[in-house]
Amino acid sequence: MIFSLIQELLNYGLEKNLIDSSEEIYSRNLILDILNLDEWRYEPVKNNRDIEIILLDICQWAIKVGLINDSPAEMELLDTKIMNSITPRPKEVIEKFNSDFKISPEIATANYYNFSKNTNYIREARIKRNLHWFSKTPYGDLEITINLAKPEKDPKDIEREKNMPKSSYPSCLLCLENVGYKGRLNHPARQTHRVIPVNLKSENWYFQFSPYVYYNEHSIVFCESHRPMKMSKDTFDRLLEFVEVFPHYCIGSNADLPIVGGSILSHDHYQAGKHTFPMEKASIETEFTINDFPEITCGVVKWPISVIRISSKNREKLSEAAEYIFKKWKEYSDKSVDILAYSEDTPHNTVTPIARRVGDEFQIDLALRNNRTSLEHPMGIFHPHSEVHNIKKENIGLIEVMGLAILPGRLQEEMILLEKELKNPNWKSTLKDNPTLSKHYDWIKNIVSQRDEIITLDILKEEIGKTFSTVLEHAGVFKRDPIGKNAFQNFINTL
Repeated sequence: MIFSLIQELLNYGLEKNLIDSSEEIYSRNLILDILNLDEWRYEPVKNNRDIEIILLDICQWAIKVGLINDSPAEMELLDTKIMNSITPRPKEVIEKFNSDFKISPEIATANYYNFSKNTNYIREARIKRNLHWFSKTPYGDLEITINLAKPEKDPKDIEREKNMPKSSYPSCLLCLENVGYKGRLNHPARQTHRVIPVNLKSENWYFQFSPYVYYNEHSIVFCESHRPMKMSKDTFDRLLEFVEVFPHYCIGSNADLPIVGGSILSHDHYQAGKHTFPMEKASIETEFTINDFPEITCGVVKWPISVIRISSKNREKLSEAAEYIFKKWKEYSDKSVDILAYSEDTPHNTVTPIARRVGDEFQIDLALRNNRTSLEHPMGIFHPHSEVHNIKKENIGLIEVMGLAILPGRLQEEMILLEKELKNPNWKSTLKDNPTLSKHYDWIKNIVSQRDEIITLDILKEEIGKTFSTVLEHAGVFKRDPIGKNAFQNFINTL
């Protein structure tokens, strides 16, 4: 059986143009070595099966013969190592990208994206498990996803990790040294990882796709040096230079401070992709001008998070205007709305910038952020508050600022259980006592009080969307009420 599976994998590689017929025997021998096999024989081969199924069957065989333990982590380490046997070397991938780029940047990224799926670096079968829908809100349709793609860690793997020797190589999940890295129980295998060099402001940066794609062609652009994220004019210059080279993409940076930043602040990087986010569709609520930059079109976006949008055909002037606004915001305080730029020497104000092309213009959205905490809101004053933690309590990063919710996988099962629980006439008492669902009690009670109909899964999804809208409002430094709008105008006046 195993020989049939190996040949099926080789046939897949040939079909997807990952290997040439002249490389078939070479690749076969690499796989035989990985599986500790000393012989080869031909067996009948199944055809047209998904790559995930082929690899799963090979891993099940490996468990059966004792080559690996029955563990999701070990299976992933093995199947990535095997896939590397039919994955082109980095130089070949870079040359193909550059050749496609001469035709068009859009063709280059599309082919590279398909390649990343064909090598199983992007595990498409997992991505398809994610739930996705749109929810109507006062700010337009927000995009909601429940993330089911990241596998849950096996308790046995977690226990084994404790006894593993510590390693600082690669320094983080974004470092260039991940290319081809074998992985370990506490670090994903990256043998099939291939990156594309790009030059931004005369520095070496690299372009790759996220293995956990949250939207079309979800990519990461990272610095060759392992250095912390830092917001500056260089940031705006790089974002604008990138969209000049890849005009079909938008690109943004997470903020550079804890609480309002992303999950990896230790390595300078951006996120890009071929996707129209809800925030991009949002209209301008108030237009204004900056005296020092009369050629820049400026406006406040109708959005739950406080966003200034600036546009111009002049890339350099736009970057200068973005820096000007950022520096003004960095030093801005307004105690009446809980905004303080510093606590002693600790800075609190920063921005989440997003760049895109709109016709022949460059455009930057600057989401104003502040990471202060208080006794009432210990996780962050401008962070999801406790009343919405049943839906979302993690940081609001770049992707969610733009209107795409990445919600925890637990919600899938909890919504099914809630629908079932609400059919019980005594749901108020049983829900309160349910250790899994009690966190939703106040949320559900409020929904039931406002709706006459039976609460179905579709209604719960609609309410999740509304709650995400509230989550973003919590993250907004200037609230959407008259006091907040007036305070926002006061900041605009300083420009």
